[in-house]
Amino acid sequence: MDPLTSGKYPEIMREKVGERLPEFTEEESKLLAGSFDFLGLNYYTTNYVSLVEPAPDTFPSYETDPGVEYSTERKGIPTASNWLFVCPKGFKELLLYVKEKYNNPLIYVTENGRGNDVNEHAHSLQDSQLDTYRIDYYYRHLYYLLSAMSEGVRVKGYFAWSLFDNFEWKNGYLVGFGLYHVNRSDGSLDRNPKLSAKWFADFLQKPQPKPNLN
Repeated sequence: MDPLTSGKYPEIMREKVGERLPEFTEEESKLLAGSFDFLGLNYYTTNYVSLVEPAPDTFPSYETDPGVEYSTERKGIPTASNWLFVCPKGFKELLLYVKEKYNNPLIYVTENGRGNDVNEHAHSLQDSQLDTYRIDYYYRHLYYLLSAMSEGVRVKGYFAWSLFDNFEWKNGYLVGFGLYHVNRSDGSLDRNPKLSAKWFADFLQKPQPKPNLN
């Protein structure tokens, strides 16, 4: 983001990456700075990280450049996806960080959502449709989104991930993220709304009480 907002990479990144980082001419920097119309932001979960200095013989790469290690102890409520722990407060913290760090850009939340609590094939269609945990996820994340907007964050749009159960790179079709269930067991691919789809439609039509944030 730094090149798109200031026309240059941050100094700490130059120190870490060195000659592998491209140099911009003065003209290129001017063209880059402020050249985006909006920022598309994805948020699912929050992780802990700790500082780690790579060993001297470590081959430099995108993964080693940050010099951090992700903790196996995650913050939040676990889900069927081992990388996704529910932590809605982190959503607001990220939005406020972007506001302060990048001069309050216009933001579209392009992905926000969670998968099922259990393996998609481990329960019936009826069970898949009773996704109260997904309603809780969206409700609390949207509350913190509204809270961030009340503090000046410029969010123009929000996209739930996702409309239909989809193919996930890590879990395939085992963990459905959709507001609509897709029946793949008999090959029909029938779409059936989950409870979260009905809740979302209602949520958009009328005011809601403050969610339980505990």
